[in-house]
Amino acid sequence: MKEGDVEYIDADSGRTPSDNEKGTALGPKASYGDLPADPDAGRSDAEKVHIDKRLKWRLDLKLIPWLCLLYLCSFLDRTNIGNAKLDGLTTDLGIGTNAGLYNAALSIFFVSYSLFEPLTNILLKRLRPSIFLPAIMILWGIVMTTMGLCTNAGGLMAARFFLGLAEAGLFPGVNYYLSCWYKRDEFGIRAAIFFSAAAVAGSFGGLLAAAINLMSGIGGKGGWAWIFILEGLATFLIGIVSFWMVHDFPDDAKFLSPDDRARVIRRLKFDNQSSAEHEEFKMEYFWAAVKDWKTWNGAVIYMGADGALYAFSLFLPTIIADLGYTATTASIANFEFIEQQLLTVPPYVAAAVMTITVGYIADRTRQRGLCNIATSLIGIAGFSMLLGGSSAGVQYAGTFLGAMGIYPCVPNTISWASNNIEGVYKRGVALGIIIGWGNLNGVVSSNIYRAQDKPRYKPGHATVLGYMVLFLLVGSIVQRLLLARENKKRLAGQRDGWIAGKSEAEIDMLGDKRPDFIYTL
Repeated sequence: MKEGDVEYIDADSGRTPSDNEKGTALGPKASYGDLPADPDAGRSDAEKVHIDKRLKWRLDLKLIPWLCLLYLCSFLDRTNIGNAKLDGLTTDLGIGTNAGLYNAALSIFFVSYSLFEPLTNILLKRLRPSIFLPAIMILWGIVMTTMGLCTNAGGLMAARFFLGLAEAGLFPGVNYYLSCWYKRDEFGIRAAIFFSAAAVAGSFGGLLAAAINLMSGIGGKGGWAWIFILEGLATFLIGIVSFWMVHDFPDDAKFLSPDDRARVIRRLKFDNQSSAEHEEFKMEYFWAAVKDWKTWNGAVIYMGADGALYAFSLFLPTIIADLGYTATTASIANFEFIEQQLLTVPPYVAAAVMTITVGYIADRTRQRGLCNIATSLIGIAGFSMLLGGSSAGVQYAGTFLGAMGIYPCVPNTISWASNNIEGVYKRGVALGIIIGWGNLNGVVSSNIYRAQDKPRYKPGHATVLGYMVLFLLVGSIVQRLLLARENKKRLAGQRDGWIAGKSEAEIDMLGDKRPDFIYTL
């Protein structure tokens, strides 16, 4: 198969399109704009395959590990307040049993985080990833460190507000950034590996909190303060190193040789991605994202996953603490606290493995919708166990299924949206809206596990269950049906009139509105 003859399988019919259909579905008849010269002209197909695999492996090593570390720090810094709560945070800051103050401190993070997110991808594109991502990381590392110096609830809420503001650019920015490096059927597993850092942060956060708790009393500060200070300082230092470790977009990345740069751009253009080239910002790209139904349906799906995610990650330590597990060795100081923190680790490990597995399957099958639907059913079963189970064992098992059903749907939903929204700035704005709206539901998640509902927390579990059924499951079903219907119309030629009388440049600017753009289901 030659480089331009990209194979496409119609997901609805299971057949391979004819040669004429290939010409209108990512095949050689598509317009690729200014395509760089092929540095591998004259090589055999086997040699080209080997070079492509070697290039992808090099990209993975250069991009993925460090970005995973950045997100591990981000998720750890935003959710470690759940661990700090068990280590005396509310007592020392005078919050006591006033659950409203603590929940307000959780909620205010999501307000600033969500409002700033839609703008961050524009800033990322204009300021360059190698500047923007390290800069915001240094800022939130400073905020995180100062959170350990708070002496009252007001100071905690102010710090949480600015933490959300500083962290807002990382998650949408990195997903957008990775979508500009990889083909559509390669992006999902990378996004899943990147997001699995959140699950690792959950398990690592429990282990780290258990260790840092041993510093309680040093310098006159409680263990909770040292959690914030040490993790904030680590983030600050990693942010500084990131100026040398984070790379720019393919057309400007310094680690690429001229030949490799041409290969990256060519492989993206053959995947019908305009993200391979420069594009000047225009307001019409912003409005194109706002007017696209996929942006808002994606936001609904993502709120189902993200609302459940934050409820789970913020309150898992509290939920486990109230399951009835108690320390068995009273001679060790704070052993009960350490035991509760360690019990949070296994569900996160299961979630990380499941996230990467689903990402791999979704890439191979290109069935992201079905992966969302199947995975969400696992999470629904888990929270049904938490809601209806009466024994601690059943409820603890429910946390495993809950984590395994929530975490994979977050990167899979982002990958699904990225695959189906084309245009450099349009995709960036759309992802900002989708992720921003999803994260705004963290305000809801922060207030559904109330102290008066312990130890069963039925209203909290019921709310998460509702989010997963109504928004994640039903939203995924609706989107898949609508995309499948649109694909059939495009393959039948019913959308060819959209390009009548247009030049090649005008057709190229249509992005995912081009009749030859086939949606990922």
